[in-house]
Amino acid sequence: MQSAVDTALDALLAAPNAYTDAFAWLVVLTFVAGAGIEWAVRTDRLQSSFDRAARGVVAGAWGLFAAFWLVLFPHFAFGQKSYVEGLLALLAVPACLYVAKLLWEGRDSLFVLSRAVAGMGMVYLPFETIPSISLFGATFPAPKEVLIRTVTVQTGFLIRLLGYDPELVRGPELGYWNAFQFTTAEGHTLLFEIVLACTGLGSMAIFVGLIAAVRAPVARKLRALAVSIPVIWGLNLVRTTFIGVTFGNQYLQVFVDEVLFLFGSSDPHMVSFFLSDRVISQVLAVVALVGVTYLVVRELPELLTVIEDVLYLATNEEYDLRGSLDLPGDRPDSPGGSKSGRL
Repeated sequence: MQSAVDTALDALLAAPNAYTDAFAWLVVLTFVAGAGIEWAVRTDRLQSSFDRAARGVVAGAWGLFAAFWLVLFPHFAFGQKSYVEGLLALLAVPACLYVAKLLWEGRDSLFVLSRAVAGMGMVYLPFETIPSISLFGATFPAPKEVLIRTVTVQTGFLIRLLGYDPELVRGPELGYWNAFQFTTAEGHTLLFEIVLACTGLGSMAIFVGLIAAVRAPVARKLRALAVSIPVIWGLNLVRTTFIGVTFGNQYLQVFVDEVLFLFGSSDPHMVSFFLSDRVISQVLAVVALVGVTYLVVRELPELLTVIEDVLYLATNEEYDLRGSLDLPGDRPDSPGGSKSGRL
């Protein structure tokens, strides 16, 4: 029988569940509520005396966001053995608290970032949390299943295009037809399963949220979406194909003992997966996001407000990227281009 400590550790290391899903919805809906109050004040649908209420709600949402990342840290760092994601989750805790402090003290440009988080959550959470539904004798698959199976089909096409022919099987984690079964020359079976994290949804949600958050003409927002979403989708398919082929054919079996020690594993067949997914792909994903961000900013320079704020959070120094890049536009959410002021 498990001890109470074992049970608690299992809960901490487990994948996000109904409790963390509910927590995530609480965080996102708090951001949405704050954005709604801010919009009502800005458009004079609420008196300016509600400025402080909007500021308080959004600052509270950032506090909840900090607690959410703290809860997820053990899952990323120890459950998934993803040190990049674990480190980012841990760094997000003080970062969110710092944003809450600055926003409460009057840095109104952070309302743009807050609206972006609300938009990201409203895109991502339905895929993460909505289950399949049976209605009038018909079963409608969960949005997550549709997305995962779409990526699986397209990844399988690319893998076969490269001359490999793994068997498509049901994945043990989700039960969908979303896993590729490879057999090594020694007869060892390897399973590469496509899950939600393999779909690029997180990156796409980031850009949808950012683009929706800024105040700009709809035509330019649509161009920014057209630049970002297809590029992210295509690069993600390259990533899943690279991981599948590399892991399925054991092409990165280098520094085996060192990699197994680093990731706390004893299975030597996982080395190619750890290196291709947790190291190479995650590092290159950061580089790709920087490149996509540059393309989007050329269409939507208003997004520089968010980048400037992120740089300020990291360095405690003000930046004028519009001036550096010679791009038009003033800082939104702030009269006269200042960092703070009336909503």
